[in-house]
This record gives sequence, C-alpha cells and structure tokens, in this order.
Amino acid sequence: MSGPLDRLPDRHRRLLRPAPEDPGAPMLAVLSDRRSFSGAWLFERKLDGVRLLAERHGDAVRLLSRNGERRDDTYPEIVDALAGQSRPDFTVDGELVALRGGRTDFALLQQRMGISRPRAARASGIAVLYYVFDLLSLDGTDTRRLPLRARKSLLRDALDFRPPLRFTVHRNRNGQDLLADACARGWEGLIAKRADAAYVPRRSPDWLKLKCVQGQELVIAGYTEASGSRAGFGSLLLGYYEDDRLRYAGKVGTGFDHRTLRTLRERLDGLRRERSPFADSVRERGAHWVRPELVAEIGFTEWTTAGRLRHPRYLGLRDDKAARDVRRERPTGRPG
Repeated sequence: MSGPLDRLPDRHRRLLRPAPEDPGAPMLAVLSDRRSFSGAWLFERKLDGVRLLAERHGDAVRLLSRNGERRDDTYPEIVDALAGQSRPDFTVDGELVALRGGRTDFALLQQRMGISRPRAARASGIAVLYYVFDLLSLDGTDTRRLPLRARKSLLRDALDFRPPLRFTVHRNRNGQDLLADACARGWEGLIAKRADAAYVPRRSPDWLKLKCVQGQELVIAGYTEASGSRAGFGSLLLGYYEDDRLRYAGKVGTGFDHRTLRTLRERLDGLRRERSPFADSVRERGAHWVRPELVAEIGFTEWTTAGRLRHPRYLGLRDDKAARDVRRERPTGRPG
C-alpha cells in the first residue's frame, strides 16, 4: 500500500534504512538557559508527564518507558488507540500526561503509574493522553535519519489523531516570546529542537529544555523523622551521582499529602541501611539512611552556591529512570 514514505523527495529517501527490531533508547534533551534562536529551530510545549515509546507490528502493540520497561497494562486505552490505526507498522515517541484544569499534572498521573492491571487502570477514573511528537519507523522503514521536520510531516499523515492520541504541535519562530507566554500560562516550559536534526538514541544538544521553573530527578537516600502530628517522615534526603559518588543535594519536606507520607515511608522502611550512602558529610539530626534506589521528581527555585536546592518541593516518584543515571542538570547551549 502506498503511503507517506512514497511522497518523500529523493534526498530524503536515500536516508531510509530497514527498521531495527528494537527501537532502542529515546532521544533526550539538554537543559539550557539559551533564549535566542535562529530559524533553524522549532519549539514544542514541555509536558509534565512520562516518556513513552510506542510500537505496533501487526496486531502487537508495545508501550516502553524511558528505561525500556513495558507499560501496556498501565495504559490500555493507549494500546487500543494504537491498535486501531489503519497503518499496521510504526514506532512513535511521545509524552503521556494527565490533565487537571487544562494543565499537565504529574501528581495526578502518578496515581495511574502505580497500576499494573488493565481493568484497574480503566476503572481508575484518571484519563490520560498520549502526545506524540516523533516518528522513528513506518511500514518497516527506519525514519530516524530524516530531518525532524520531515519526520513530523510523516507523523501527521501516518496516524489518526483522536483522543487519547494527540499530535504535539510546534511553532517555527520567536522562541523567547513563546517561552514567556508558556510561563505566563503556568506551563513547565518549552523544548527547542533543531529542525534539520536526525533522531539519535542519547541526550543531544539538538534538543534543548527551556524551563520556566527549575526541576529535575533526584535520588532518595535517606529521611528524617516526622515531628508533631505529621505522619511518615519529616524530610527526604536527596542526591545525584557525580561519576560513581552520590552527592548530597539537600532535603525536601513539602509537597506531600498524608497518603504519600504513609505509603512512601513504607517503601523507605524496606530499603533501610546503617550507613550513609552519600560521599558528602550530611549533618541532619535523626537521619535514617536507605539504599539509593528510588528516584523523585523535585521542583525548586535554584541551586545555591553550596550545591543545595533552594525551596524544593516534592512532585512525585519516577519509575522510568535508574537511580545511577541521575546527574545534576547544568544549563548549556550552542550556537546556531
């Protein structure tokens, strides 16, 4: 059957190869404080959700997290939507979100992330949307070497975008104005992408994260006892890896509801260890140490000169990134 690939110009057709059996790792963005961009870039809304690669081969659909874990049973409505597409063979990349009041809500999404039975997921009452922004393969053909703009054009033609599938719209200019507008709307920020770039399975400066507020994943390596009427714990002790050393980033004591305090304390109790896993000296009264296995999403205003978080707030646990892969994100940029 003819399709979007047949309409590509010869210069793009020469870049096509047979699709691999495994989609591999997703392309990741670099945090940047850059605000000036040439016409070589396009801009997408930065969504506060979880990354998913999705592939369909005939009747088989797989949803894969950022670290390659299957998520089919957690989001069965996305599986159904992809299985109902007219094209039987494709691999796409996107962000899965839950919305509250028109904004992406990671805390709400986390209530779906812990469900692993399709019937329970459908009955949860938490609707999710899959914002698709890239096309890795189509009809058995690897499209990752094509320029981004060509991949997006193919993607728009290849799939039928009806809820819960959404095409991630983009803008072609005025990145600084777009970011200001995004921040005024309460969005997390923008992703700037080089329009002529290929899709590569690693973190690349061809994709830049432009954030309205600071935030990143950090490793939970300890906690302090609760005081007063508070249940569970007082604060979480957080860190990130620098080479093989776990560096202390500070503590977070806000952003928890009663249920989170109780359930997270139960998980922490199962990870108890006697000695601190941090390479730095951590002087917190009543500290308890845990094996550094859990990864939390933390929002904050800035890093202090001492390398600590200022005004941190707990946003939720992440199950799509290994603790050993957590590094401190430092803004960067590049000309062009």
